[in-house]
Amino acid sequence: MWVWILFIALIIVFLALDLGVFHKNEHVIKSKEAGIWTAVWITVALSFSGVIYWLFSAGLVDNPTGLTPNNAVLKYITGYLIELSLSIDNVFVIAVIFSAFKIPALYQHRVLFWGILGAIVFRGIMIVFGVALITKFEWIIYVFGVFLLYTAFKMLKGDDHEFNPKNSFVFRQLKKVYPITNTLHGHDFFVKRMGLNAATPLFVALIVIELTDVLFALDSIPAILAITADPFIVFSSNILAILGLRSMYFLISRMLQKFRFINYSLVVILAFVGLKMLFSHQIELPEWVSLTVISVSLLVGILASLLIKEKETVPSE
Repeated sequence: MWVWILFIALIIVFLALDLGVFHKNEHVIKSKEAGIWTAVWITVALSFSGVIYWLFSAGLVDNPTGLTPNNAVLKYITGYLIELSLSIDNVFVIAVIFSAFKIPALYQHRVLFWGILGAIVFRGIMIVFGVALITKFEWIIYVFGVFLLYTAFKMLKGDDHEFNPKNSFVFRQLKKVYPITNTLHGHDFFVKRMGLNAATPLFVALIVIELTDVLFALDSIPAILAITADPFIVFSSNILAILGLRSMYFLISRMLQKFRFINYSLVVILAFVGLKMLFSHQIELPEWVSLTVISVSLLVGILASLLIKEKETVPSE
């Protein structure tokens, strides 16, 4: 258990440094700063693969699935890439939520910080239950596989209506149980109004982002469980991907239109891991195949978005 305790302590230190030192003074995060921090988090996450190799080679962590150190590293990197790629879709939704509640760029990092802190807790709980289900009931892997294929189909088909957070069930219920102000009050989540405590749009955006992340986790956690059921690899790759989500948001959110083909990459990734789950007892793919499919799908989607010019619409006279 000391490995788990040290890892969680390391995450707490990262979060404390982030809010208490590097972002102590609220400021608008520019693309250059976001790019640097994105590179830092990706470097930290990929470097952690060396720790994974050491832990599994020295037998310092439980190894219920009997992984070799090399396989453990491949599964960790594959799982991390899955979580990172599926997080890109989350960026689009976060951008819509901030826009709907008119959250200024100055306070967005604060909302994302507390949102990610909550996401770590929720995802930890979901990972524990997901691993327990797959370990106890082998047939559940088929349920996860079908669910991922259905999600891929829905993503490919696309939604006909735009997501409006202010029309969401969460927002309507929150308004019923707690007073909500229409205006921001600095970076405060709560204010006193006519002697009563009331939530600001900042807090409402936080709650909607938090619950939206839980919905995204319903896709991402079964996806990584298709790669491995080792609880430490699932947890560490998931959490390290989440930590980089804030900087990735500030980097990608300003270029949303440029990444118009990235959804097709996510469709391929979800469909691949769904099929991998459905045929897991018939076909055993080498780890490098999964890593290659996920990496190439993501790379092709990014390159296609950057290189293929969007057709210009000819204005009607």
